[in-house]
Amino acid sequence: MRTKYCAVTFLIFGVTLDAQPPLKRLLWHDPGNVSRVDLGGAVGTGIPAPKPPFTFIKEDMAGTQPKVILKDAAGRTWNAKFGVEVKPECFAWRLPSAVGYFVEPSYYVAAGKIQGLPAMKRQTPSVQADGQFKDARFQIRDPNWKYVDGQTWKWSKNPFAGSRELKGLEILIMLASNWDNKDGTSGPGESNTGIFERVEHQRRLWLYSFTDWGSGMGFWGDKTGQTNWICADYTKQTSEFVKGVENRQVVFGYDGHHNDDFKTNIRPSDVAWLMKYLGRITDGQLRAALHATGATPDDATCFTTAIRARIEQLRTVSQKASH
Repeated sequence: MRTKYCAVTFLIFGVTLDAQPPLKRLLWHDPGNVSRVDLGGAVGTGIPAPKPPFTFIKEDMAGTQPKVILKDAAGRTWNAKFGVEVKPECFAWRLPSAVGYFVEPSYYVAAGKIQGLPAMKRQTPSVQADGQFKDARFQIRDPNWKYVDGQTWKWSKNPFAGSRELKGLEILIMLASNWDNKDGTSGPGESNTGIFERVEHQRRLWLYSFTDWGSGMGFWGDKTGQTNWICADYTKQTSEFVKGVENRQVVFGYDGHHNDDFKTNIRPSDVAWLMKYLGRITDGQLRAALHATGATPDDATCFTTAIRARIEQLRTVSQKASH
């Protein structure tokens, strides 16, 4: 992904600030023909899936799920996560990435072995003592993109506030029923908004990103009732995804950790802008993404149907933009 963004930085929507060296803040870039993106592969990022053998580096104690840092056969560094967030995260990053947002690639690895793995401090049934594992999320750690420590941002206060690009990101988070949409108003280490830095041609690029796609694809909710990767739950709430338009604003049924400063002030014209890209994704692409995530055949069919229904709700409301 980072290689691709390097190639298009001067076409990206953003804000240029005076700094030494110059700093440009970015949220989105034009993805081109979305219908041709390999949604089940590298999603146009240029970063292929991890290759075994995998060698242990250290255990990562951040967050709530068991994680380890390791290297693959190509010498690339990955963060391997285990637990309930694996499949939602391996799937949900693909849609925003395909339509132009920066998200670190996360690949599903059904099974493998981690060489040199010591006893983990956070035990998980997914990892055996000999390093054999199953159902893992491998997220790239690319040295060309540096996570900027201590730099988070708020949904209501950022360089892109009020823009269609920011509203598009919010819609995609709701589309995935990602209820863990915490931002910079949360405590230290709890925010799911972050910034990555790239230096190119003596210019610093700051990429604004939503960094945790691991909660969702089930019931949305705030603190109680939410679920992960349960298509029956996701389907049950799909009819309430877009509830209509009131006072020229789109009303969403979504409920998450942030609501008042998140799902409000989205206009039909904002939806229409996003649909120029999201609306080109095909059912075949969705199935390919689900297959790459380890979805069962039944889940692949179920999620494809429900996601398509939500996209068509967005298409319908976007048509009101011209009225």
